[in-house]
Amino acid sequence: MPRPAPTPPGPGQESVWDYPRPPLLEPVGETVRVEFGGREIARSTRALQVKETSHPPTVYVPPEDVAAGVLRARPETSGCEWKGRAVYFDVVAGGAQAAGAQPAGAVAEKAAWAYPEPLAPYAALVDHVAFYPAAMDACWIGDDRVEPQPGGFYGGWVTPRVAGPFKGGAGSWEW
Repeated sequence: MPRPAPTPPGPGQESVWDYPRPPLLEPVGETVRVEFGGREIARSTRALQVKETSHPPTVYVPPEDVAAGVLRARPETSGCEWKGRAVYFDVVAGGAQAAGAQPAGAVAEKAAWAYPEPLAPYAALVDHVAFYPAAMDACWIGDDRVEPQPGGFYGGWVTPRVAGPFKGGAGSWEW
């Protein structure tokens, strides 16, 4: 499938087609929140984001800003040509169930990942945790509720601030 025409960004938006390769690593600059199992499991004002051509930003939360006991290590690993070897986690819910939330005790399998030894240009990501928004009850950047990147393979955070189209949906693998 040929590369699609970028959607022109509107006021306050940036086009994911203007993001570079290799990807850019920068601070989010706002409060990032992740909710699962009826409670907030991560909150950070120090989160980082990776911006890569055709992808909405992927957000990485410092490990000390993730609630204790919600991550359970998995045996799988994968490799990224830019960031290095990733490790994966199940996200385990706890606490009281809020309306529309996963029940206490719920598990989102392979719903988070980190880079324990990222490649040099991305060294600031060491042990920061990224969450797949589709597997969480809600993810937020500032006051914007995040939508998951299409397709389920990538973990980008779609907000009204980014214009696509976004890689990840059907037919976009070769973009």
